[in-house]
Amino acid sequence: MCDLAQEGFRTIAVDLRGHGDSDWALEGAYEVRNFAADLVNIASLMRRRPALVGASLGGMAGILAEGELAPGTFASLTLVDIFPRMESDGVMRVIGFMEEHVDSGFASPQEAAAVIARYMPHRARRGASDGLKSYLRQKEDGRFYWHWDPAFIRNIAATRRSDPGNQDRQSAQLSLAAKNFALPLHLIRGASSDLVSKEAVSHLRQLVPHTEYTDIADATHMVVGDANDAFSAAIVDFLGRHHSSDTTQPHGTREP
Repeated sequence: MCDLAQEGFRTIAVDLRGHGDSDWALEGAYEVRNFAADLVNIASLMRRRPALVGASLGGMAGILAEGELAPGTFASLTLVDIFPRMESDGVMRVIGFMEEHVDSGFASPQEAAAVIARYMPHRARRGASDGLKSYLRQKEDGRFYWHWDPAFIRNIAATRRSDPGNQDRQSAQLSLAAKNFALPLHLIRGASSDLVSKEAVSHLRQLVPHTEYTDIADATHMVVGDANDAFSAAIVDFLGRHHSSDTTQPHGTREP
């Protein structure tokens, strides 16, 4: 975001419902369509159409928002390692990581850092940085918990386990939405991602022939954390070619 600001763009990082400082949803309303509707509502409050940069959940919500709920909402769309087709094993690995400590939490931020290190062994081990601490909240029992509504990940995990066909239906829905894209589209994939395959990239480029594509070396699904400099350069290049810094306001979603 600092690189975008230096180029004259205004950036807004949104905590989606149930995440960060945003309110938790009543009755566990955490379907992708709910998140997509929130993005449409946020964009409607802006003076100009925003350029959406959506990673993981934010990208899925962006696909549905632009391709089905309200075409023309965004000036452009950048999808960060999230496409209509996803690898089931990679999806379940992410869900398993998020679900593992949802109830028990961590004794300290250092313990959370150790869990992340086991999940991402390709990275040099990192301590409990200020960035990590911002994703944790200490509760009255003294333990630290991820700063999202536990119902969010419980709902996802329960659906995946009880309804094996859910992912295929979701993929079909997102693919149908993507076919409606008329705006500039940028795909960014972590070259070592276990969530998005090269076949998934080809599938989306067939649906949207004008798509631009960037493969980030030495990055997994967590592209920003693995290769932030390369990621930032790709974002600045795409937005710089498609938008003037005084006519659009890039709008970013961040992962929990």
